Amino acid sequence: MTNFFLCAAIAICLISLLSLYRAIAGPTILDRIIGINALGTKTTVLLIIIGLLFDRVDMFVDISLAYALLNFITVLASARYFHKKKGLHGDSLTQK
Repeated sequence: MTNFFLCAAIAICLISLLSLYRAIAGPTILDRIIGINALGTKTTVLLIIIGLLFDRVDMFVDISLAYALLNFITVLASARYFHKKKGLHGDSLTQK
């Protein structure tokens, strides 16, 4: 069972590279916010898997819940900020 969790963790790390690419090279601010949110969700799942591997699920569940809450609040705050600045759908913030 340990090998299964280890392979799942490696697969999540590889899939996280796609979200990281979207967060860095997203054409709009909305794409970048969604990429960061997806990366945070994958990190939360990865923390749970690490807890299962080390047989300390109780500690890692608390850490992952705190991280998920922080990720959620950060994404909401950044989406609200860019929505008020009217740069959420356009490329007005990326143009110089």
